[in-house]
Amino acid sequence: MDTKIYAISPGKSNLSGRYKGIYKPVSIAYDAGHMPEMTNEITICPMAEEDLDQVLAIERSSFPSPWLRQHFLDELNSPHAFPYSAFDPSGRLVGFICPMLLLDEGHVMDVAVDPSCRGKGIGRLLVQRVLDDCRARGASFVSLEVRVSNVAAISLYRGMGFLETGRRKRYYKDGEDALMMEYVFAGE
Repeated sequence: MDTKIYAISPGKSNLSGRYKGIYKPVSIAYDAGHMPEMTNEITICPMAEEDLDQVLAIERSSFPSPWLRQHFLDELNSPHAFPYSAFDPSGRLVGFICPMLLLDEGHVMDVAVDPSCRGKGIGRLLVQRVLDDCRARGASFVSLEVRVSNVAAISLYRGMGFLETGRRKRYYKDGEDALMMEYVFAGE
């Protein structure tokens, strides 16, 4: 497997008119051994309003208390947020992430991958993109909250270098605790 993720060429994608001219190889900071069955053509691009029907479908299938359309619209219109969508080679939206950066503090507000595409490295790509962007924009760290029962996500974050910093008791509507995690850009 290649150690680069190549964006879909405009001639092969139904995204061609949307982001014309911005398709290019994106280096990744981990090897293919950490991404089982990962396709080599995932496109990560800024989320757009026309993505929201697919984003909402993934959101509803991923969380017991999903965000509403207005939450995503607020992220799209926030000067501090920079949400991304991930597309497979056919142009189907397979994941998204909603990060924000305020001063030198990055934070992941929401991230999800289509249930049929989990375990293939798409979540890792999305989180890595946010880490790279936050680093480039001068962030000192990136934080997030994750359900204590979400073992797969916690494992992913730990494997990427996130550290546990605390626990928010009864953080979610159903009473489940959230694990607080941070990735610190030490010495950079």
